[in-house]
Amino acid sequence: MATYFIGDIQGCFQEFTALLSKVSFNQEIDELWVTGDMVARGPDSLSTLRFIKNLGDSAKVVLGNHDLHLLAIHAGIKKAKKNDLLADLLAADDVDELMDWLAIQPLVRKLPNQEVYMSHAGLSPQWDSSEALIQGQFAQKLISSPNRNKWLKSMYGEEPSNWHNVTNKIERFRYTVNAFTRMRYCQLDLSLEFNCKHSPQEAPENIKPWFELSKVNSETVWIFGHWAALMGQCSQPNVYALDTGCVWGNYLTLFRWEDKKIFTEPAHNDN
Repeated sequence: MATYFIGDIQGCFQEFTALLSKVSFNQEIDELWVTGDMVARGPDSLSTLRFIKNLGDSAKVVLGNHDLHLLAIHAGIKKAKKNDLLADLLAADDVDELMDWLAIQPLVRKLPNQEVYMSHAGLSPQWDSSEALIQGQFAQKLISSPNRNKWLKSMYGEEPSNWHNVTNKIERFRYTVNAFTRMRYCQLDLSLEFNCKHSPQEAPENIKPWFELSKVNSETVWIFGHWAALMGQCSQPNVYALDTGCVWGNYLTLFRWEDKKIFTEPAHNDN
């Protein structure tokens, strides 16, 4: 049995299946942990979602910002952009079933019996891992509830950006979604910063990558995607960045936990 973590697929279905073939992934004995953003901007989000859903219990998924936005588009809260390439998915006969499956996926996961965590964007520096699990469960319960459209509508916005400024349930939900799915940098007071997407070498001095400010300690491992500009490079030894921008023409990354081996598949030119 092997445990694999994979970075943002974003509809790059050919590269995704090629990478699984490269490691002879076997859903009967292996697990695939998906860092979110399974859909949008790549050529085949529909096949990607169907494939991961059909893996059943061998797939362990967390939601990314594009996955949540897809749920909002399907609910009629937002309109799809042409470059998201979601038309085939939204028109599929099984789209409602796929969206119901997507909506019950969590924002954060923990490997059983290990201090190994996965979320799309990372760990808020204002939380430790225990607090992150609590807030992740809170948000998941709302997204998977019969009132999910109400909560999907309320997730948009950038305030509050500081956990200490949360005053009600909606603000708690919005901060949690933003921390788990949109965060890259934080201000020096640990507030979330949403504008800069550059690599740390190109960032202003008044902001820092979340992982340089976070409470990920030597006994804790955090695995995330979302930040293609990092290209898998992270200054913290126990934090693993897996989004390597396949959808932007770079490559898709798969990480085997047991021996820490990394496998990649370059973007296919015929996408």
